[in-house]
Amino acid sequence: MRKRLTWVALLLTSLVLLLAACSGGGNSDTLQNTSGNNLNTGAATDDGSGIKPVTFSFYGNYDWLTTSPWGENEATKWIQENRKVTVEPVQSGGAAGEKLNTMIVGGDLPDVIFTDRGSSVERLVQAGQLVALDDYYEKYPNFKKYVKESTLNLLRSDDGKIYQIPNWYTSGQFGNGGWMVNKDIYNALGRPALETFDDLYQYLLLVQDKYPDVVPLEVGEKGAGLEIMYGGFKENSTSKFISLMGYPDGDKLSSILDDPAYEEMVLYINKLYRERLITQDALQQTQDAVKEKVNTGRVAVMVESNITTYGAEGHRALTASHPDSGYEIIWPVHKAGVDKTKVFVSGFETLGWNVSVITKQAKDPEAIFAYFDWITGPEGQKVLFFGPKGLYWDEEDADGAPIPNEKYKTTPANERTDTMRKFEDFNWAGNTTFIDTAKMSLEALLSANQKSWETVAQSTVTWKTALDITQFVNTDPLPDTETGIIAQNIADIYTLAYAQMVQAKSDEEVLSALDTARKNTAKAGLDKLLEFRTEKWQENVKKMNLTK
Repeated sequence: MRKRLTWVALLLTSLVLLLAACSGGGNSDTLQNTSGNNLNTGAATDDGSGIKPVTFSFYGNYDWLTTSPWGENEATKWIQENRKVTVEPVQSGGAAGEKLNTMIVGGDLPDVIFTDRGSSVERLVQAGQLVALDDYYEKYPNFKKYVKESTLNLLRSDDGKIYQIPNWYTSGQFGNGGWMVNKDIYNALGRPALETFDDLYQYLLLVQDKYPDVVPLEVGEKGAGLEIMYGGFKENSTSKFISLMGYPDGDKLSSILDDPAYEEMVLYINKLYRERLITQDALQQTQDAVKEKVNTGRVAVMVESNITTYGAEGHRALTASHPDSGYEIIWPVHKAGVDKTKVFVSGFETLGWNVSVITKQAKDPEAIFAYFDWITGPEGQKVLFFGPKGLYWDEEDADGAPIPNEKYKTTPANERTDTMRKFEDFNWAGNTTFIDTAKMSLEALLSANQKSWETVAQSTVTWKTALDITQFVNTDPLPDTETGIIAQNIADIYTLAYAQMVQAKSDEEVLSALDTARKNTAKAGLDKLLEFRTEKWQENVKKMNLTK
């Protein structure tokens, strides 16, 4: 049920929201531009998009997020000097919800809030604190061009207006979840078949015997990779159904706990846990602990929702001293008899990841939207992903994709990737389709040893094994409603039951814990929750069918 990143829910009370509705504007200290490489600087130009100089405050509503100072890398420095746009980060300090509450009570909301879709946004909409963006979507060119109408419809709030700017939306297929193997270990053990869960079990036993200091199967931070296995036990399914607590059964959602594929999954996971083929603290381990094992090669096989990031970092670490080492992406492991072409590790939504909203504190919301529209267009995406013209590219191909220059080709892949990641942190209106197409075009011009690990993994496996689950967005009830309280109670019941099933001492204990979970969730109102989510799901289907 855990997503790759820990989303922060906004716990705003009615009093806080009323105070916010009556409060005035806020401000933050202006960040000074720092020196750096001067790349194609010049006066701001009118490219027809309506961009004009603007300075705005930006708050990332996540405990884990620290927004770097503006203008300290080549991309944001270029934007500041050429587009005359300056962003003033407001930091969460590791306590995002509390920080936002404080800003609301103090009447000091930032101009832009970067947050999850759903209750975080809708509470601010209900408080009248956000700017409706419908007219801007009509006026400016790039979102109108790249975002499907069905996607925009799913961003509408109950009042029919759009307040959200999507990030990493797509009109194609994408995904970063999957399986990988340690090349050194896999080669040394003769590269046996790793297609079915039976194959995997035998291979993990072999690793355990031959490499006692290695984790046979790594499953990520807090065991995030475990539930990903669900897609291997059933065709056309992903772990999203576990987070919904229901799987599609005709035109309704039925309890995930009654799905035979779920039962098979927890029995298999428990078997691996009992035989110490996965880390014994899998459900508690931190991301740093996982990265340390991956980056030092103490992992034989890994399954994770963000395998491309773990794999790329681990591959770079291992190949720095041993070029033939590293990690290799593999097709998802699945149950014997399941069609491998219908196995999906992860799910993707055309809406993408999260959203930005513009608050009524902003002095010039249209200028802010115009900047975001520029970000999501070809020039903005190139600057905030590959860097500005003159760094790693000088020319474009016929489709507008950057052509790698000599610096791109000669800069060590590790160094180049680290630099580009700093740009990507500011890409708050990521256009997945444009970037993926441009990456593929760019990588096609490189030799095998110059290609990035992520791009190879994505193009060969992870995109192909991601299922479109857009129809299930916006199916969570608001937390302070009756259904929302039911959802939280069921989540608590499930968390405890799942840990009991994973760590059980026998199959009988697994089945006993599963049966207890069925009874407890039923008493807590699972049927009512699934009715609510079914209704929202079917509403989405109608919206999407009307505009596909």
